[in-house]
Amino acid sequence: MQIFPPPSSAYQQPTRPAAGGAVAHPDEPDTRSPARFLLWLLKRQRGLVLLNAAVGVLWFLPSAVNPWLIGKAIDHGVLRGSLTDTLPWALAMALCIVLGVLGGVAMHTSGVASFLVVMFRVMKLVLRKAAQMGHVAGRRTPTGEILSISGSDSPTYGMLVEAVGRALAALVAFVFVAGLVLAQSWKLGLVTLVAAPLLVGAASPLLRPLQRAQASERSRASELTGMATDIVAGLRILRGIGGEQTFGENYATQSQKVRRAGVAAGSWQAAVDALGVLLSGLLLVLLTWLGAREMLAGRLSIGQLVSFFGYAIFMVWPIQTFFEFVQKWVQGLVAARKTIVVLGQQPPWRPGEPGAMIAPGARIVDGTTGLVVRPGELTVVVSAVPDDSAALADRIGRYLPVEHEPVALAPQEGLKGRAARRDRERREAERRERIMADDARAEQAWGVEADGVDLARIDLDELRRRVLVSDASSQVFAGTLQTTVDPHGRATRAQAEAALRAASAEDVYDALPGGWQGILDERGRGLSGGQRQRLVLARALLAEPEVLVLVEPTSAVDAHTEARIAERVPQYRAGRTTLVTTVSPLWLHHADCVALLVDGKLAATGTHQELLDGHPGYRDVVARGVEEQGPEEQGLEEPEGEEQP
Repeated sequence: MQIFPPPSSAYQQPTRPAAGGAVAHPDEPDTRSPARFLLWLLKRQRGLVLLNAAVGVLWFLPSAVNPWLIGKAIDHGVLRGSLTDTLPWALAMALCIVLGVLGGVAMHTSGVASFLVVMFRVMKLVLRKAAQMGHVAGRRTPTGEILSISGSDSPTYGMLVEAVGRALAALVAFVFVAGLVLAQSWKLGLVTLVAAPLLVGAASPLLRPLQRAQASERSRASELTGMATDIVAGLRILRGIGGEQTFGENYATQSQKVRRAGVAAGSWQAAVDALGVLLSGLLLVLLTWLGAREMLAGRLSIGQLVSFFGYAIFMVWPIQTFFEFVQKWVQGLVAARKTIVVLGQQPPWRPGEPGAMIAPGARIVDGTTGLVVRPGELTVVVSAVPDDSAALADRIGRYLPVEHEPVALAPQEGLKGRAARRDRERREAERRERIMADDARAEQAWGVEADGVDLARIDLDELRRRVLVSDASSQVFAGTLQTTVDPHGRATRAQAEAALRAASAEDVYDALPGGWQGILDERGRGLSGGQRQRLVLARALLAEPEVLVLVEPTSAVDAHTEARIAERVPQYRAGRTTLVTTVSPLWLHHADCVALLVDGKLAATGTHQELLDGHPGYRDVVARGVEEQGPEEQGLEEPEGEEQP
């Protein structure tokens, strides 16, 4: 049986939930409510939960039996002054201690195993969901929320599942001790059975404010994580516009909000913990007092009184375990409240129609601009507004436009009463529904056709295999140069070298110790912005898509390198459809067709020279692009370790 890593086939296909929101696949979580999600998680790990409970019983029971053995040893050996009669009871106690130690080791091992399995199961679910949603994930939920679920909430679920196993074992031990007490004194046994649930229930008034405080802390921490992500991603730009200090001050302000929320949550947590210790101590005092009265009345022996005192001390342990379980359950509900928002989202893409596909050599027609991309040609799109050409690339790649701010679960401060909180949650849910409805409408008819077939009719996986869009958001990840350029390991070395040469990235290979096996840092730190951009270009070329869309592929390289790339890429892509958005004359000279966009519409097409000679607006756009070139395009590639904004 495979335990770790936990096997899961969730979100392998863009499936829809079953009727009523029920789970359509056993590996996909129940996201109808936080409690249902936690119960689903426990059900999926029921084997480990039962294992934890079983070894937990071996851990608890020896300590529960020892007071009984001590009483027997006192009554049947110590009071008689007989070593012979005392020794068997002492050996039995020693055996219980050994069993308790072994049970504790087994309990700790199984507890850590269940913690890790559950934590990584949730991480895998979040990763799979993010991959299933693709670029839509960030349109629905802030990136900081997704990172917080994977990094901060997944351990919470692991601790909950581990606590459930211990709580079940504590329940068995509690009932066992209660039975021993009842067998010797029905009065003390009844007090034990009734008092424990009352003690746990006494903490319930503190659980709701504890849950609100933890939800507030969780929301503030998510906002802080998202803010940190945005600052790190745009640090160079912030420095360039002098906004570094402003954003740093905003981060510090948000940090203080997180600190205050953490103090508030910690205060309520401390109150719950203190109440648990206080009430457990009161039970200990009560049982000792009642036991002493029973002995004085002649209904208990001295050994039985000592046993009752031992039972009273032992009962503190399972009761505190119950308190811990309740706290972990509350923390799990807080975490699940946001987790189900992310995992419950469904991608907007419809299944492809049978037989709908992009045929080799298909002609691409964009209905919004009127652009026709002829098969097998290098088409360069020129626009005075870069967003217009970027939007064109998104449409051809079937990427939804960024028209909405992602909806975050707002913190609960300042909301008095359950109705106010439910009203806010309702408004958040309605905003998400509107975004999903807009996405679904966009998917009905995409407006871009391949030989008359609307891209919305083509299965998304099939479209991604045949159409590749590479833009400035593409990243270089940690790993070897080989896995960076050929992440799927499908190309031969000769093919990879050809793509590297077409992207004019041979210098990266030469500079890395180990060549293809040379190690790149996360996000390609240590490389210049131009080197990272050329590796991204090489990766896109090596994928060999039938339609390749490059958005400003040489914006961070010097003019000499750009000239080589603009010459080599058309040769490498000869006979296949390639579209490039740029205003660089170095690319325009090699284009089979140049398309000019004005106000988001096709204004003119032709060769670079034809448009220069016959279209004043084109000359203005190209001339302005040359004037706005930075030092990289003038022959100075940015220094190593920096990134071109």
